[in-house]
Amino acid sequence: MDPEAFLDLANQVTKLKMYPYFDLAHAALCCLAVRDDLANGSLPFSRKRPLALWASSMLVIFAGGILANLLLGEPVLAPLKNNNQLLLSTVVWYLIFYSPFDVGYKFFKFLPIKVICAALKEVYRAKKVHDGVTHAAKLFPNAYIVMIAIGAIKGNGAGFVKIGERLCRGVWTPTAVEFLVPNFSTKASILAALIFVVDKKTDLISAPHALVYFGVVIFFVYFKLSSLLLGITDPFVPFENLFCAICMGGVFDVIQETF
Repeated sequence: MDPEAFLDLANQVTKLKMYPYFDLAHAALCCLAVRDDLANGSLPFSRKRPLALWASSMLVIFAGGILANLLLGEPVLAPLKNNNQLLLSTVVWYLIFYSPFDVGYKFFKFLPIKVICAALKEVYRAKKVHDGVTHAAKLFPNAYIVMIAIGAIKGNGAGFVKIGERLCRGVWTPTAVEFLVPNFSTKASILAALIFVVDKKTDLISAPHALVYFGVVIFFVYFKLSSLLLGITDPFVPFENLFCAICMGGVFDVIQETF
């Protein structure tokens, strides 16, 4: 591809509007995750506790913004101020849990549709990570850790509110803390936030910002589709194991046990 055409494509990706298609895909996958978490109890719970189910679903959908605002001392409910987005999320929630003959749930679980939604959501995730880093940089210009943290939380807020989301449904699972067993989305969001911070605050990356952003989008989409279609769950694990063995005492523990 011509370099100028590729750069133009990257610029177009950075300007994509998230509403309504990307927001719809994000809401659909979040509601699917809530329903799958309920497993066999989804049907009776949805009939008996619709308010609790709606609250937990909305918490998952808007988790990144709510958590980020809480940490930055901004209005916690500000992410809910967009009525169109809230209405869209509610409609998707209703279709997945209450559509006749479970048509909505089956539609979004259909693999081609799920793949499309997953790809759209990863573009949405990259946008949220970037927005989180940018917003934190305005408030704390030299606090790199804060920028990375807010970017990661914006990118995978659902993972960090899992305890609270389940608590809305009356389930207490204190071991479901994201820090204990971070999933791939959290790790990828941290890495993306780090890249955005390096790009924004240093001269180490000489490529245009649009190309960096586009690279992060491709990274997210590629590994998400690999997970869905090829079963590749977490490509970070081998590097984590190597790092822990070398730097976190693994080698010395083996030597101590040997001698």
